[in-house]
Amino acid sequence: MQTLTPQIILDPSKREFPKFDLGKLLHTVFEPVKGRKVCVLIDLPDPQGMKDYAFLKDSQWAIQRKAYEVFYQGLQNGVLDQLGMIGGEMFAIPMTYGSNLDLEDRAVDASGRELSLENDIYPDYDLILCITTYSATAPLTAMAKKYNFRGATMHGVNDVILSTGLAVDYNEVSRDAEKLRLALTRADEIEIDFTLETGEILTAKLQLGGQEAQKSHGLCRGTKPDIANLPAGEVYFVPTGAEGMFPMKYEDGTLGKLTVKDGRIIRSEFIAGKQETIDAHNAKLADDPMTGVLGELGFGTQVLPVSGADIQDEKVLGTCHLATGRDDHLGGHITPDLFKKHRNATHDDILFAPHKTPNFDISQVRMKRGTQQEIIIEHFRPSKYLLDALTAG
Repeated sequence: MQTLTPQIILDPSKREFPKFDLGKLLHTVFEPVKGRKVCVLIDLPDPQGMKDYAFLKDSQWAIQRKAYEVFYQGLQNGVLDQLGMIGGEMFAIPMTYGSNLDLEDRAVDASGRELSLENDIYPDYDLILCITTYSATAPLTAMAKKYNFRGATMHGVNDVILSTGLAVDYNEVSRDAEKLRLALTRADEIEIDFTLETGEILTAKLQLGGQEAQKSHGLCRGTKPDIANLPAGEVYFVPTGAEGMFPMKYEDGTLGKLTVKDGRIIRSEFIAGKQETIDAHNAKLADDPMTGVLGELGFGTQVLPVSGADIQDEKVLGTCHLATGRDDHLGGHITPDLFKKHRNATHDDILFAPHKTPNFDISQVRMKRGTQQEIIIEHFRPSKYLLDALTAG
């Protein structure tokens, strides 16, 4: 592995990425794979679009086309034989229209035949590759434990992700993630300072209770049921509490100022954009308070270019993200049944990164661990403390 100096490690344009190799990716992530039966899942508004691969005629399904051309055809055109795997079928499932919402028990094969995920897919495959518009990591993690399979979720796949985040050696990704996990594990508290364009500073304090940090590192080996979320490269915690304030950029560009109390967002205040967006969020928080619970704090560990998809961009070193909603797939206790409405039982990442949130800066992130206090990020750049951890050993 090329040793990256702190100057290079912060600049993905100076990093050389190998050519994407599906066989290498599957072998590295799932080793051993010989004799394993694999399939590909995509999502469509109407899964009958899978019949005779009709969805390929519609240009709006770019992610699903990548699943077909790169993963399904890759398996059929040599990768199955190369790795000694079997199967390789492709199925469509109904689109959930929400991040990590539970999946309907329905799938359609290329002949248009209606199938049951729980009767026909989960029990019959060892490895499931889920390439969808909306993340299915949480529901698939639950189903993997129930039906004893392994798999990977790769929602939002595009050309940048294929040529960078999925082309890397996940042995190296895992090693770097572990180095940063050890640097952050058993933290008692993380404080994040956000500086708005007006100069106002908001501070969010996440209580972690000295818990062991976890890592999303891309390796999903052995016989234990598990789901890898790819691209990987993240250290994360399930907060035990949270207080303070942080800014939010909504999907329509509206900016809000969120107040957090007892581990939950309780209200949003208007900064810029559309007042109705703020009003809608506040109405949702009032109607279904579980939607405001902070279920994750994560830090990127990889040197990757911006892809335009949060699944990769939240893995970039120097960024951090919070997430609201269900966290059972991360070892937390927020499960779908705790929400008032099923459609609200999502896990939604809130990414803070220069390209995503240019209206405010992460001026500093601090870790407290016993009597130890460390700066870990300043202005979206990893601190010397993190860089020393990465270059050690």
